[in-house]
Amino acid sequence: MAEKRRYRGRFAQTGIYLGKLFRMFVYQNDWKMLPMAALIGGLVTFAVGTNVFVTQEGTMNGCFSLACVCVWNGCFNSIQVICRERPIIKREHRSGAHISSYIAAHMIYQAVLCIAQTAIILTICGFAGFKFPKEGLVTSYFLLDFAISMFLITYAADMLSLAISAIVKNTTAAMTVMPFVMMFQLLFSGTLILLNGPAANIPNFTITKWGLQSLCALGDYNSQPMVSMWNMIWKFRGYEIEGQKPIEMITDYIRKNGLRDQFLQETGAYSAVEAYAHTADNVLLCWFVLIFMIMLFAVVAVAVLEQIDRDKR
Repeated sequence: MAEKRRYRGRFAQTGIYLGKLFRMFVYQNDWKMLPMAALIGGLVTFAVGTNVFVTQEGTMNGCFSLACVCVWNGCFNSIQVICRERPIIKREHRSGAHISSYIAAHMIYQAVLCIAQTAIILTICGFAGFKFPKEGLVTSYFLLDFAISMFLITYAADMLSLAISAIVKNTTAAMTVMPFVMMFQLLFSGTLILLNGPAANIPNFTITKWGLQSLCALGDYNSQPMVSMWNMIWKFRGYEIEGQKPIEMITDYIRKNGLRDQFLQETGAYSAVEAYAHTADNVLLCWFVLIFMIMLFAVVAVAVLEQIDRDKR
């Protein structure tokens, strides 16, 4: 009987580990990740307002904030899950447990958790008054396309943290590394900091870059009006040149002739970003890169844990 239990197949072991993870979700308070996602989502939607998918500034702020929320949720879902039970994994591996089954169970469990978090965030966005477009690019439904992008961002960050959890020594080390991972993902997303030279390629290795690109492409960022240029010009209405106020004259002419919307639309077209092109191919490329990252991080986690018997920690 002992020998049969010791050498169960990979699929059977995956089911056993999966059952263990869902029991931990119920009895060890792992369910707290869901209300935490709701709280963070509520704060972000309150901060970005209702101009998402209405103006370029609103769409950029909203999509970047949602991408950050997804990365945050994904990272904290799994950053401690492996390192906190490292002695157990080592003992079970020596008894015949398959590391691939262990990681596969985590991948399934974390995917379910990421789906739930994505649904919660989108529900909150709906209550917050986000003006979601109706038609999607890849599927016929915008919300489905958008949900897939958000899920892949969250899941990629989740798998990154899972790999980190497999590498680090303990939970303290994991939580020490986590802020640097978050900073790297946010600072090098290609949005906050303008990078030049060789550094311009760094965003290609971040989850946030591809996640934000997919969200902005789905939201049709390039076709939306830009309001910041008009607001900036408006601040200089009182500027005088030789007793004249040329900016006031121009802005008054634009308003009186009903040209303000046209001005906003043209400044938006001038500020279009090629990477945010509203095409299915663009979105599919982003999804492919995120899926590649997910599989890469999973392979890294398996490869590292396969060496756990040599670990003296």
